[in-house]
Amino acid sequence: MVKVGLLAKIVAKAGKEDEVAGFLAGALELAQAEGKTVTWYAFRVSPTEFGVFDTFEGDDGRQAHLAGPIAAALMANADRLLAEPPSIRPIDVLARK
Repeated sequence: MVKVGLLAKIVAKAGKEDEVAGFLAGALELAQAEGKTVTWYAFRVSPTEFGVFDTFEGDDGRQAHLAGPIAAALMANADRLLAEPPSIRPIDVLARK
């Protein structure tokens, strides 16, 4: 049962919006390979603002994701692609369908 998740806000630098969108779309394959990631969504809120929402059965899955290849790649490219550090917030899932 899904109990926890992460909600990330990602803001692209001017001129890097398409590259950020491509990075997030390309991360789907990595998310699919994560055995403890139950759901993973990458989305766009505005021309420069993006987000990621993912869920896990427990905190061990959440921590594994934070230590995994998607987070590592995002942080390795943050200075080049992002206008500000990503905001990554842990959440508790209260209900789901």
